[in-house]
Amino acid sequence: MLNTLFLKTNKLTLLLILASFCLYGVFAYNLARTDHTNLISIYIVLFGLFIKIVNNNKNNFKLLIAIAIISRLIFLIAIPNLSQDFYRFIWDGRMILQGFNPYLHTPASFIALGEYPISQAQQLVVGMQALNASHYSNYPPINQLLFTIANLISSSNILGSVIGLRLIIIAADIGTLYFGAKLLKRLELSQYKIFWFILNPFIVIELTGNLHFEGVMLFFLILSLYLLHKNKWQWSAVIFALSISTKLVPLLFLPLFVKWFRVKDNHSKIDFKKLIYFYIIIGVSTLVLFTPFFSMEFVNNYSKTVGLWFGDFEFNASIYYIAREVGYLITGYNQIAIIGKILPVIIFTSIWYIALTRQNQNFITLIKSMLIAFTVYLLLSTTVHPWYIASILLLSIFTNYKYPLIWSFIIIISYLAYANADNTENLWIIGFEYLVVFTALFWDVLKQKKLLKY
Repeated sequence: MLNTLFLKTNKLTLLLILASFCLYGVFAYNLARTDHTNLISIYIVLFGLFIKIVNNNKNNFKLLIAIAIISRLIFLIAIPNLSQDFYRFIWDGRMILQGFNPYLHTPASFIALGEYPISQAQQLVVGMQALNASHYSNYPPINQLLFTIANLISSSNILGSVIGLRLIIIAADIGTLYFGAKLLKRLELSQYKIFWFILNPFIVIELTGNLHFEGVMLFFLILSLYLLHKNKWQWSAVIFALSISTKLVPLLFLPLFVKWFRVKDNHSKIDFKKLIYFYIIIGVSTLVLFTPFFSMEFVNNYSKTVGLWFGDFEFNASIYYIAREVGYLITGYNQIAIIGKILPVIIFTSIWYIALTRQNQNFITLIKSMLIAFTVYLLLSTTVHPWYIASILLLSIFTNYKYPLIWSFIIIISYLAYANADNTENLWIIGFEYLVVFTALFWDVLKQKKLLKY
């Protein structure tokens, strides 16, 4: 009887896994982002399969690890179909191999002069599209290093470069799995929770599939937190700098460490000496990593490009879109130039408020503060591409908050903006997405308050 039940359970699990692999194959090789019906349908089924597989195999780590790796390898020779950013990654890497500083030249500037400094230059510029090609690179130095390494595998074939980029991201995900599970164990939390991140179709598709380097940034971040918990704060600071130098996102978390370092004999006092050393190590390490590219022209170009995210670009925003509509009603035109300057100030102030009012000397509280801080950033941003929420999804596995998991499911509808020729967003769809997100967020907050009463 028990053997029969066991076999039936494993047959069901096998069917779920095979169905998942097949759907990933269809997603990788037979889907365009304009095919919104199949895009949404396949994603919904994949998400349902993911939840069932994790819930049914919480104690079977080897199986879940195998599924995670195979799911990613399915995408190995696929050209990303939901994002064209990888063309710029390849361009930057090949520029470095040819001796150019990618921060000093725009791809469009070469093409306008009829110059082709790298292999497949025209094809890459067409692929990255005019908007990307007209701006200087905004990818930090560790990203540039990895772009270069990927192009060492193949500097004249786009698919070869894609495979190189993908192998790096897969390796980073495996590292996140390893150190994420170890950190969960140290915090006396269920280790299987790491699979809510690693096996999530959102992560598989956006990071491995679409080649977004949030995966590498998060690997360094989780390794840094792991080392910090082991009291290896000097190495933690160095690794934290690597995370910043992959994506600038971790800069948001720096104020949150203010209360972490405590005097040994008096835990009510902050150890300012350690805190300052921690910040100095991060600052110096980050500056050293930027040094090979440094010049005043670089500073000017880089700051302008980063500033575009709040001053010019708009996509899948929430509170900003409401503020924009209010601006339209008052003035009759888009007030992004003004709103885009106010929102960063609110974000900065909010994060410092979180840093100074929460008990961040407790490690779980520190991670929750990171989660809250980055959520504030996302909700106040003018641009929220789907892969941006990978950070809050990873941080959430160390907490009881479920809204990042729900957001990772519902955010797929933001791709409906590409269902029309003009790539324009339907604000009703965006409104529905954030209605779900805010409902989940408020529900989580209410549950946390109830738990604190008991």
